[in-house]
Amino acid sequence: MTAKIPRSKDDDYTHEAARARRAFARERTGAALDHVGAYSFDPSMLPGNVENFIGAAQVPIGLAGPLLVDGEHARGEFFVPLATTEGTLVASYNRGMKLLREAGGVTVTVVDDAMQRAPAFVFASAREARDFGLWVTENFDAIRERAEATTRAGRLRDIQQFPASRILYLRFNYTTGDAAGQNMVGKATKAACDWIETVYPGIERCQLEGSLATDKKTSFVNTLHTRGKRVIAEAVVPAAALREIMGVTVDALFAARLTSQLGGFIAGVNNNGAHSANGITALFIACGQDVANVAESSAAAVYAEITGSGDYYFSVTLPSLIVATYGGGTGLATQRECLELMDCYGAGKVNKFAEIVAATVLCGELSLGTAVIAGDWVASHEKLGRNRP
Repeated sequence: MTAKIPRSKDDDYTHEAARARRAFARERTGAALDHVGAYSFDPSMLPGNVENFIGAAQVPIGLAGPLLVDGEHARGEFFVPLATTEGTLVASYNRGMKLLREAGGVTVTVVDDAMQRAPAFVFASAREARDFGLWVTENFDAIRERAEATTRAGRLRDIQQFPASRILYLRFNYTTGDAAGQNMVGKATKAACDWIETVYPGIERCQLEGSLATDKKTSFVNTLHTRGKRVIAEAVVPAAALREIMGVTVDALFAARLTSQLGGFIAGVNNNGAHSANGITALFIACGQDVANVAESSAAAVYAEITGSGDYYFSVTLPSLIVATYGGGTGLATQRECLELMDCYGAGKVNKFAEIVAATVLCGELSLGTAVIAGDWVASHEKLGRNRP
């Protein structure tokens, strides 16, 4: 008989239940799990975050900054917690923050906000699917009423239509307050779809998600239409600061950008930046975000130009940055502390956090880009990034 992982029917989120599962694993594998079993929070706070709890993964957190941000929600200097096991990562972002601080900071703007669920409705023919789309447009207010009845924070903004074959894909776009909102919009959209199926005849099948929301996947539809927050970080870096701090010229940096653009095009990438996933992942782990959302969130559109005065304009657009400051893992012990470090925990803080994330990404892009040109890239990894026994 297959051994079953121990569970408590009375209360499965206790130190005793965790110890029983570690003992079970040790008996069958020989792994001691001593460090996994060392954690500082009470397991009673974990329902909704994890099942079969045995302990915690301790990821080192480094501090970068100060990061100077000129946003509409984040203004001033911030110290940024980055959880990583990659040597040089914190040092690299810290270096970029120093450069951008000397340049006057990073200007950041949240330009759009939308979280999706994308049901698919199947009909006998394309014509019937088209007619259904006309009905959806005419009955949007009634659909929105059913969806919003399920949530306090979610608001149905609009419904995009994508017809293909005899299927009509509907992309429900919501704002979700300070939550990332995937579960919220799933519940709301199901309520709307359940109602639609009771009042509209001829639907062969309704599938709650037809993959046009592209959960946990990078996609062109999100690049064009936004998923989560669309955030733009930009800065003008004086030529003198690039020379003095990074050891590169504006002309060399711009030439390298053109070369990278072409190389990325040949490779078929959908991100023309250097390593946006690095900073975003490190912030997500530290701050209790759904780390799998890095798949969408790390999509980046990088743009650069030489200004009329010979300085370097640089921007990063993150079209699908999925972040939260409330709900999910944000309220767990260490994750909440990291959000509080930036005054980003709780209600009304999600746009502030989004601006800090985008500003951090911009600093990392400039730091790595200049390191490659200046010849510091390999040397810094040799010095800081190799954990030799």
